[in-house]
Amino acid sequence: MVQAFILIQTELGQAATVAKAIIAIPGVQSAEDVTGPYDVIVRAEANSIDELGKLVVARVQGVPGITRTVTCPVIHL
Repeated sequence: MVQAFILIQTELGQAATVAKAIIAIPGVQSAEDVTGPYDVIVRAEANSIDELGKLVVARVQGVPGITRTVTCPVIHL
């Protein structure tokens, strides 16, 4: 299982709407509105890095109101 945090910037005033839409996507564990340089932080998981990439590109980035994403895979040192 591959887990990642997805850091999301949204259009002005869209953070809550984006978080509500993303939490409904299969594979998304949590979606929280935050303050700072990013507007929403998502925790997601998939069976492989390829599936994670598809989740981000095909599903998350398709949510209206998102302007930019940064995906940070979780590693265990």
